Amino acid sequence: MHPESPNNQQHPELILASSSQYRRELLGRLQFPFKTASPDVDESPLPEESAGQCAARLAQLKARAVAAAYPRALVIGSDQVAECEGQRLDKPGSRARAIEQLTWASGKQATFSTAVTLLNSASGREHTEIVPTVVRYRSISATDIERYLDREAALDCAGSAKAESLGISLLDAIEGNDPTALIGLPLIALCAMLRSESVSIP
Repeated sequence: MHPESPNNQQHPELILASSSQYRRELLGRLQFPFKTASPDVDESPLPEESAGQCAARLAQLKARAVAAAYPRALVIGSDQVAECEGQRLDKPGSRARAIEQLTWASGKQATFSTAVTLLNSASGREHTEIVPTVVRYRSISATDIERYLDREAALDCAGSAKAESLGISLLDAIEGNDPTALIGLPLIALCAMLRSESVSIP
């Protein structure tokens, strides 16, 4: 639970349906008290599903999975799916996989589709938006990759490069409308959704 906010009486309870520390830190920027709850959702992609469709479906499933336990809350679900030349860039999970992923992405362009859902569990209203971010990796040598992974653990980061930290050094460009989308929670889209639910921001 985050500290009390002067706005905390102006909206229903706010629930983040995620165990991600990155999403928790991003939502904290809005300076509202909120709780977190881990959704139990199968994140396997469906056949013929695009990256954006997958991210949107999972964001919705996460919000819905948690909403049942909070019948009078605003529940936030989010998911991100990265793709490079038809290949998904999942969280590597191991150094060997991160090396393989960065070697593959070197000199290429990847699209990170980040979806956010806001579900009003009292009214049933649901808002979902997909926010794409295009990332261009520079040509990265094997030595660069090893040196990077020695200094920054990026094993829980899709694409193996934390753009908000040292991973920015592996990139040539980032193109998108919301810099927070790439980190994992599109705050510009979320703020618009919260305002549509009568939450005053700021």
